[in-house]
Amino acid sequence: MKIGIISDTHTKVKKAKRAIDILIKDGANFIIHAGDIVEVEILEYLKKTGIRYVAVYGNNDAHLAEHHARFNLVQEPYYFKLSGTTFKLMHLPFYMLGDADVVIFGHTHKAYVDFVDNTLFLNSGEICARNKALSEWSMLELKSEHYLVTNYTRANKSEEIKKEEIEHMRQRSE
Repeated sequence: MKIGIISDTHTKVKKAKRAIDILIKDGANFIIHAGDIVEVEILEYLKKTGIRYVAVYGNNDAHLAEHHARFNLVQEPYYFKLSGTTFKLMHLPFYMLGDADVVIFGHTHKAYVDFVDNTLFLNSGEICARNKALSEWSMLELKSEHYLVTNYTRANKSEEIKKEEIEHMRQRSE
């Protein structure tokens, strides 16, 4: 299973749509937005793609509560299971315990991948290119014996998309 991961889109709808389109083109079966969605248009686009998704509220998303029933919005920390793998999703990195197979977070605007005591911690970075002139997003591929994380980067005003792969061995949860 391939899971597209985006975070911190803020007001950058065009950048978010580009990242979502690339993730779908590269085979994403599910998309996770790790918060600071900000624009309803991003949620509408996710829904329109027909791909299953989940999005967690970020610290800049209180205004989206009025749209809660229209979209798959959740509060943090949110636990769920995909393809036999347990996930914990949050925006703020306050619940950084290894109490799931994969912990996904946002907020820091910094891409981060680490594997500690059989838990994968993942932040896809920022789509919005606020802290650097670079959009970042990730794909997590769940394989039976390992995780394959592909980090995508695209410099502002560039058409080139760079990819970096990181692999971690895993033990599946029951």
